[in-house]
Amino acid sequence: MITGLFQPDSGDITLDNASLLPIATENRGVVMVFQNYLLFPYMNVSENVGFALKMKGVEKGEIDKKVKEMLELVKLPDIGDRKPKQLSGGQQQRVALARALISKPKLLLLDEPLSNLDAHLRDEMRELIVTIQQKLNVTTVFVTHDQEEAVLLADNIALIFDGELQSFASPKEYYESPINERAAKFFGGVNFLKSNIKDKQFETEIGLISYNQKNTNELLSNHLLTIRPENIEISKTNNFKDNYFSGVVTSIVFSGTNTRYKIKIKDTVLDCSVQSVGKKEISQNDEVFVHLPVDKIWGMND
Repeated sequence: MITGLFQPDSGDITLDNASLLPIATENRGVVMVFQNYLLFPYMNVSENVGFALKMKGVEKGEIDKKVKEMLELVKLPDIGDRKPKQLSGGQQQRVALARALISKPKLLLLDEPLSNLDAHLRDEMRELIVTIQQKLNVTTVFVTHDQEEAVLLADNIALIFDGELQSFASPKEYYESPINERAAKFFGGVNFLKSNIKDKQFETEIGLISYNQKNTNELLSNHLLTIRPENIEISKTNNFKDNYFSGVVTSIVFSGTNTRYKIKIKDTVLDCSVQSVGKKEISQNDEVFVHLPVDKIWGMND
């Protein structure tokens, strides 16, 4: 719809405070990089990259100059004579990006551009996309199903479930103050406690929890509390002043950069993540103290 390939049933799409709907696709200043690259197989790399300028009637010398600039920008300066079939997936993606950017678009659309790449190439391409986006200062809409990718790349994330916009916020907000349980789970939230507000505390299945006032005025009487695994503190000794509970370690899983602990408090299991090698003094079946920092607890209606 942004490019003009489909027309919306209702509403409007604006760019620079002007409606795009009456503007023909080729005149919108919007370009798209597709998931499957869609390079012209019978053209070499230089011809692919310069195609948009050729269609606009730009003279060959100027096209050659711009193509060289674009290939240097995507760090592929010496492959202009190759055909797409001679390139790796990562190289093809860079060529597709160069082809899109050569016409200096107002808006760049990227449709899951990294999904066909292996993990190492995805990391490399993420860095390249961010570098180019900042250098050219082009507004970019990036479609992805990978929340890590969204967080690493985006200034703001539009979270869409079942065709409906759930939330539009910064990555930090999704982690620290999610709009609902589904949004929290999508960004790695696993700890949820049913709660009521009682005096100046939250009443939950593990006990009373103190809170700060950052969003309690908007909460219904029955709501959920959440706290991220990395924000929970655990210790064999009780050095905590508030929001601490006694529990038993039911599981310890080392995952490289983090160690995950499952801790059972009454009938509730909380997930805690500790950086590096974890806590060597804590073993499975140990009784530990769990601390939920006041400023890391978030309440949400569901």
